[in-house]
Amino acid sequence: MMKKIKWILISIVILLLGIFSLWKGYYFFVQKPNTIVNDQGIFYIQAEDSFETIVQLLEQKGYLESSYTFRKVAELKKYPQLIKAGRYRIKNGMNNNDLINMLRSGQQEAVHFTFNNIRTLEEFASTAFQQLAVDSIVFLNLVRDPAYVASLGFTLENVIGLFIPNTYHIHWKPEAQEFVKRMHTEYLRFWNEERIKKAKKISLSPIDIIVLASIIEEETNQIEEYPLIAGVYINRLKKGWKLEACPTLKYAWGDFTLKRILTKHMEIESPYNTYKYIGLPPGPIRMPSIQVIDAVLNYTVHSYLFFCAKSDFSGKHHFSKTLREHNHYAELYHRALNRMKIY
Repeated sequence: MMKKIKWILISIVILLLGIFSLWKGYYFFVQKPNTIVNDQGIFYIQAEDSFETIVQLLEQKGYLESSYTFRKVAELKKYPQLIKAGRYRIKNGMNNNDLINMLRSGQQEAVHFTFNNIRTLEEFASTAFQQLAVDSIVFLNLVRDPAYVASLGFTLENVIGLFIPNTYHIHWKPEAQEFVKRMHTEYLRFWNEERIKKAKKISLSPIDIIVLASIIEEETNQIEEYPLIAGVYINRLKKGWKLEACPTLKYAWGDFTLKRILTKHMEIESPYNTYKYIGLPPGPIRMPSIQVIDAVLNYTVHSYLFFCAKSDFSGKHHFSKTLREHNHYAELYHRALNRMKIY
């Protein structure tokens, strides 16, 4: 009887040692922390990367404490056949199971895509490429396709207004069409019921507001003047006057460095020549900020019809109700330009 009990106890001990050994192995390979991250942990996987390439990149970054255990668990979970490109954030102390699950399921870290102070679609394409790896050539081909932009409710002239400067959380390396679709969704979200209601009250469409905002942002860097200048242009539009906005001439000439607008500049044949044609130009002359768009929607109601840069070159403006008063300020400004030898 004692011999039988002895063998039972020995069997239990062996079983427990086996279970402990299995658990230890499971912990060592699967649950033991296996990442060492001393930076932001951003890790990119390209579409063409193989499993071996990924392991090598992780080793080069110094992220793996044991590439051997990572390989074994990855093979067990069939990760080499389930690679997904993307931008991932690896955290310090992740175990193989969590790391491989994240990579295998494509749980990417979104990019904080930020853009502002952009004048052209080419500049925007470059920004989107640098931050998100959007194919700039494919993107530009899309926004230069009349049928495609028309399907979004835009024209080739005003499609730049689709992109509202802000910060967006977007997965790295989206397809160009997917990226434009996301920006279109954000555009529709921006033009909520409240903003649309304000635009209608001014008798302007959302894209009209953006066009006007783009002109104002080129007129001044004085944020407090945005609603005042908007009021001037809206007064002119209501009267059926020409806008006579200098930035539109600079746009037509393709030269925003012009310091002095001369008669010859006003003679250019262009739909953007607001000294020649009444109303708004066919499209924005830059991507205006949300701040200036909202300034137009909430413009200051006043009786001013003119404004002129101050002769102290402070960047601020004089606002006038009469042409006589405006011409006085314009003369002071031109004298100041002459003194500075700016021609």
